[in-house]
Amino acid sequence: METQFTAQPELAIKRKLASVYTPPAQPGFLGPDHTARPVILNNFSQSDPFILLMDDFLDKKDNEPVGGPHPHAGFETVSLLIEGEMGDDEHLMKGGDFQMMTAGSGIVHTESIDRKTRMRLLQLWLNLPKKDRWTTPRVQDITLEKVPKVTQPGLEIRLYSGSLAGITSPVQNYVPVIIADIHLQPGVQTTQSLPASFNTFLYVIEGSVEIGEERKPLKTNQVGWLDRFSEDTQSELQLTAGASGARVVLYAGQPQNDPIVSYGPFIADTENDIRGLYQAFRHGKMGHVTELPEAQRLTY
Repeated sequence: METQFTAQPELAIKRKLASVYTPPAQPGFLGPDHTARPVILNNFSQSDPFILLMDDFLDKKDNEPVGGPHPHAGFETVSLLIEGEMGDDEHLMKGGDFQMMTAGSGIVHTESIDRKTRMRLLQLWLNLPKKDRWTTPRVQDITLEKVPKVTQPGLEIRLYSGSLAGITSPVQNYVPVIIADIHLQPGVQTTQSLPASFNTFLYVIEGSVEIGEERKPLKTNQVGWLDRFSEDTQSELQLTAGASGARVVLYAGQPQNDPIVSYGPFIADTENDIRGLYQAFRHGKMGHVTELPEAQRLTY
């Protein structure tokens, strides 16, 4: 027997699955204990405002340091730690914690791990609007305990960004974007409202879920992109958990419709911008994230 939760009156536009794929597991850059799945395989013109999303799994079995400092500019990194721990005593992220780092005009951060650990991280590159490409860097952190949640029998929605299910995240956005971690018990169905114009995809972490009235299935480690509309109105997304329940992460964002140039750790508007960013980094003109003033480090 299904349990249904509906967040709003029935809407005329009902979202459907437009494409499904399973990103391949491949060796990661942190050595033999690191597996990475490229969740976003689309051309940016199709995935806008999402540039890339990596599902990184690390089962580190020694204390040899891996990783290190590296720069970013022109976009935002959006990190959702699915399980485990990462960071250090100064800033330690635990399972369910979230960070949005606005690289903007340029920033250096360090992702190094020097101990045995087991962790899984979803890290998204989110485009900045052209007018905000070179904005002042900032970092926003929210711990699992502070994440806005909707909890009903058989359903929990953790909202990290944007508005969904009648709640709103405190995280500030340059690009309107919804990021939610949705947990469904077996057979539970929920219907939620999303802007019809938002580019939207779902990534299944555990179990399986059926999408829309057609009940098209999406399984563990599969990505499902929804159809999208030009209308500036709301749309309806129906999710139904499979026999073993489901945990699915929802990403929905407003396309910016500006072309980008991507090279290495930088996103820009022109190739000349890219050359300037490399020059700025080589000459030490990008500060480290730990040096940001308090006004640019937001903790909720």
